[in-house]
Amino acid sequence: MTTGLPPTISVERVLAATPEVRSLVGELDQELAAHYAQAQRHGLAVDAIFQPHVRFFLAWLGGSAVGCGGVALFADFAELKRMFVRPGARGQGVADAIMARLATEAKDAGLTLLRLETGMHQAAAIRFYERNGFQRCGTFEPYASMPPQAVETSLFFERQLAAR
Repeated sequence: MTTGLPPTISVERVLAATPEVRSLVGELDQELAAHYAQAQRHGLAVDAIFQPHVRFFLAWLGGSAVGCGGVALFADFAELKRMFVRPGARGQGVADAIMARLATEAKDAGLTLLRLETGMHQAAAIRFYERNGFQRCGTFEPYASMPPQAVETSLFFERQLAAR
């Protein structure tokens, strides 16, 4: 019997590069490659995602992995990494669920500043980040030390998190 309710979204931490992780990150890389030169894409390689200071998650909807995202924890801030939702799952709350989990991870680590770098051609992502309280900010490290052409298509955002 079906209830007519939408499928539940779950966001679960992953500790290794599963086939789902590789597939989602590969799709994200393909999407970014259509808009940016290799030197302008700053996402972590799949194996670099699973470092001790990075927490990475998969979002599941109706039994399928449909999104992913990570948060790198630094001394003064946390940075969103590799956030992506498959086109067919967009608009269903998946990105909101991932964002909530990443913000919680940062707060649980005692951090109150969440930052991100995204590309200027990612209009839907930019709208999503702004809707979630992110505001444009200046270039931060490690991007500030990169050659200007490497970040000429980058936009930088940050959001204050409530202290725990």
